[in-house]
Amino acid sequence: MKVRSVNISLSKQVQYKDKNIATGIFKQPVSGRIAVNQVNLAGDQQVDLENHGGEHKAVYAFASEHYPFWQHKLALDDLAFGQFGENLTIDGLDEKQLCIGDQIQVGQTILEITQPRVPCFKLGMAFGLDTMPRLFVENAATGIYFRVIKTGTVAAGDMVTRTFRQPENVTVHALFRAYFDKHLLIEEKKETLKKALVIHALSTEWRDKIEARLSQS
Repeated sequence: MKVRSVNISLSKQVQYKDKNIATGIFKQPVSGRIAVNQVNLAGDQQVDLENHGGEHKAVYAFASEHYPFWQHKLALDDLAFGQFGENLTIDGLDEKQLCIGDQIQVGQTILEITQPRVPCFKLGMAFGLDTMPRLFVENAATGIYFRVIKTGTVAAGDMVTRTFRQPENVTVHALFRAYFDKHLLIEEKKETLKKALVIHALSTEWRDKIEARLSQS
């Protein structure tokens, strides 16, 4: 894996459906080495801290390989890195291979996978397409949220190496499908969700979601 782009943004006020919305989703690629602290990247601002940011969502990464799919599907002439609101655009970041609790090293920075991304309406706002959050969920290529285990700096061109995997593991893709895919068998969903609950690295948000879902079944 390799970092293709590092993307940041400060808060921006946007008119959307007759409302003035503050958002940090409009991220732009930056050059040079960027510091990563416990809650975000230097120069990056997370606005809605109830749904974005915090320890379990300090860094969001998205695969560069997903870009051609969306450019074709949405018939766009161009799609710049950072469009999905990601901090890191990474070659080879595969939700079907990487697991909750995996740790990766980027430069001297160590990150731990905590959850898939569930998009809010601001993804639709970024694309000018209200149905974009639904399309994103249906595609299930979610990108990955990370907790920062060791602070450091990151830059485009950095190699990305997986350094740790839990003995008990669930891929990011499998977890997302177990929660959202209506076509999976109920018992298969339950098995995956229960398996995810024993992984210490799982974010509090997803732990609460899974426990609530299992209590209903």
